Amino acid sequence: MGLETKLVQKMGQSLLMTPQLQQAIKLLQLGRLEYKDAIERELLENPALEEMREEAQAHGLPSPEHQPHEPTILANPHTSGISDESLGNSPAVEPKADWDDFSDAFTDYRGSASAKGQSDYDDRPLQEVASAAGESLEQHLLNQVRLHDFSPHDRLIAQHIAGNLDRDGYLECSYEELAAVTSCDLEDVAMVADTLRFFEPVGACTRSLQECLLTQLEFRGLGDSLESRIIKNHTDKLEKRKYDQIAKAERVTIDDVARAIRSIRTLDPKPGRAYSDETTRYVVPDVYVQKVGNDWVITLNEEGIPRLRISPYYSELLREPESANKTYLTERLRAASWLIKSIQQRQQTIYRVTESIMKFQRPFLEQGIERLKPLVLKDVAEDIDMHESTVSRVTTDKYVHTPQGIFELKFFFTSGIKTSNGDISSSSVKERIKAIIAAEAPAQPISDQQIVETLKGEKIDIARRTVAKYRESLGIVSSSQRKKIL
Repeated sequence: MGLETKLVQKMGQSLLMTPQLQQAIKLLQLGRLEYKDAIERELLENPALEEMREEAQAHGLPSPEHQPHEPTILANPHTSGISDESLGNSPAVEPKADWDDFSDAFTDYRGSASAKGQSDYDDRPLQEVASAAGESLEQHLLNQVRLHDFSPHDRLIAQHIAGNLDRDGYLECSYEELAAVTSCDLEDVAMVADTLRFFEPVGACTRSLQECLLTQLEFRGLGDSLESRIIKNHTDKLEKRKYDQIAKAERVTIDDVARAIRSIRTLDPKPGRAYSDETTRYVVPDVYVQKVGNDWVITLNEEGIPRLRISPYYSELLREPESANKTYLTERLRAASWLIKSIQQRQQTIYRVTESIMKFQRPFLEQGIERLKPLVLKDVAEDIDMHESTVSRVTTDKYVHTPQGIFELKFFFTSGIKTSNGDISSSSVKERIKAIIAAEAPAQPISDQQIVETLKGEKIDIARRTVAKYRESLGIVSSSQRKKIL
């Protein structure tokens, strides 16, 4: 059969995602830091965008709504709803346009929306400011190396050791590797490392947890103590809390073992963490939920986010009939207008999703995690007439500040467990298990089966393996490992 070229017409349906729609979806799923970076990047790349400075309003300058050609539209979720249809059926951008096409574009999108329609809500919790990163472990050790009477040969070894420590303070390479890199004898490397392990913090520059703890005991003058013998010979029994076997092997009483373990617990297994050069990142909530009178007020957090408007200078250029590069100006102004609309849509969507979640989880707001209700994405999606995928994007990496603490929005979606009193959230069951274990006697920890019986008395019927799974997800070890003789 020969090959030939034909023209064939086919009718079909397909979903086309315009660049504008892709931008709106991307902004919607970004976390707060990434969202801020994206806005700042657009400010740099698009000359038609500019940031509205707070000083302009602080000094009583005319507000945008009173300036010519700069209408201001604030995000108000109560009066301006958003649905998946508004995202999915966005009109295509036409190739030609006059300035009149931009007359309804927002000049300033910002405005925190609340359940009362408030534009601002000042009575919000203050956020802590992360402190600047301090001295790193490597720098701290090198400062001590400079003060020590090392020879140039040994100082080179010390510098390589300090530069090959992990964040906990342990040496990441072998003595043989250090000897090869520094062209030194293995004995010299071992001697320098033996000196460095007693520098501040004591126990750093060691190769294992055992060596780290023994170094700290030796520094305290307990090199030949029961504590040292336990760490040298009985770490496996210590992990499994088999204290009676340790006492029998060392021919001491159980009280002697208890005193030694108390001393061991004062040691630092990760001496390098105090000098970590990693900056702590604090969670900043995207939404605040606070009780004002008898009502719950939802406020979007706009602090630190640049306020955008369309540049009056570029809009005036487009008005001029003989303006050069009119096509470029039209394209940039359209991009700026669409970005501001996408930002407003993001605000409204986050607000509506949070409002719906809090409507379902009002008992949680009033009484805590134990009253958390089972909730799935479909419940919220149907409540606000959105697609589940949109709700999923909104709740990813977004945080809400509530009277019960700061939580990711996804936290409120939990599976349910059937009880005689109705369904209960799995998160509530986990919280109850955590409370039961917290109230146990240290010398007689409660077993998983006993937890099952306790929950059954509260009309929560779950299997022992489910209790074990929930306990492990909470980072709680088994009853045998929780047992204390102290």
